[in-house]
Amino acid sequence: MRKLVVVVGLPGVGKSTVLSLASEKLRERGYAVRVVNFGDFMLSYLLGRGVVKSRDEIRKLPLATQRELQELAARAIREEFEKAPGERFIGIVDTHAVIRTPAGLWPGLPLSVLKELRPDLIAVIEASPEEILSRQQRDSSRARSDYSSKQLLEELLATYRYYAIASSVISGAALVVVVNRENQASQAAEELVKSIEEL
Repeated sequence: MRKLVVVVGLPGVGKSTVLSLASEKLRERGYAVRVVNFGDFMLSYLLGRGVVKSRDEIRKLPLATQRELQELAARAIREEFEKAPGERFIGIVDTHAVIRTPAGLWPGLPLSVLKELRPDLIAVIEASPEEILSRQQRDSSRARSDYSSKQLLEELLATYRYYAIASSVISGAALVVVVNRENQASQAAEELVKSIEEL
């Protein structure tokens, strides 16, 4: 079983926590797991060429540049995962379904990226707007002023789901929505693990 899983979620849904717990559970069950952050691949490429100085600058680049970088990053991730040894390997890509930019919403998983990654599963991690706002207040180091309105969060949660559904349809990947309720990250991780094992 060699699988590639794409996990998306708004800032504040607890995606990193759920992924960490899910990875631990998969390893306990005998899987080799590698989690990579899509944005890290893009950032590394751009920093090396002096195009940007920080991660936040990436989403301010022109759409054509974004598309090119997304495709390059997807190819690099796929190639890296293909080098991983063993038949019980799970490659997990932590990314965004939607990127908010001054020019509007851009897809985090356009067709070119899906063709390169060829995911088996797309997982959307969600939380209620109230929980997202509460987590932002508790963790000031990761608060996002552009994600601090309940109404906006409700709209973006729905948009994330729509974009993930579209990506699932285009790629043929399975889709699961995992709700990460307050103090229940382990249960959310278990739900994600179950979906992966059932592929």
